Amino acid sequence: MELQVIQSKIFEIRGQRVMLDYDLAELYQVENKRLKASVRRNLKRFPDDFMFELTKAEYDFLRTKFSSLEIGRGKYAKYLPYAFTEQGIAMLSSVLLSDTAIEINILIMRAFVKLRELTFGYAELKRQFEQFQLDTTMQIAEILDILNDMAEKQKGNHRPIIGFKKDEEKDDNENKDDNKEEDDDKSQENEDNKS
Repeated sequence: MELQVIQSKIFEIRGQRVMLDYDLAELYQVENKRLKASVRRNLKRFPDDFMFELTKAEYDFLRTKFSSLEIGRGKYAKYLPYAFTEQGIAMLSSVLLSDTAIEINILIMRAFVKLRELTFGYAELKRQFEQFQLDTTMQIAEILDILNDMAEKQKGNHRPIIGFKKDEEKDDNENKDDNKEEDDDKSQENEDNKS
């Protein structure tokens, strides 16, 4: 049996990764009612952090999200399913004494380990990506500061435009030159009058 098949039957409910009793019964190749009967006979082995019963709302959500139940006679469960955490599944191997149950338990434990590794890898990638975003943002801020400084320096440096001027620009420049000459003449006359 492939780990991917088992991993597809692991759900996150109430913040915990769990497998449902009917999926486990299918994997162990036993009837679900036999699995539940074995668990009920050994309830002391299954505290709340090992196993819990789904609420109707949780079960309905799973059914709509994953379409886990098929249509037909006897396909709808009368009772809400049990959800087994990783520790609860490990405890099932002591309740179900078949060789198949032991082999499947080993595979399930490997699937949980693989999921933990993937989750850790995802968390590490997320941390690295966030660090990359922070570094990039800081670098962009530095570049913008440098560009702003360069723009401020360029405002102070008024260089004449090099190249050919259009006729309008020539006329504007000639008018400026004429106005400047008139201002110079008036300044000269004022100085002469003062003397």
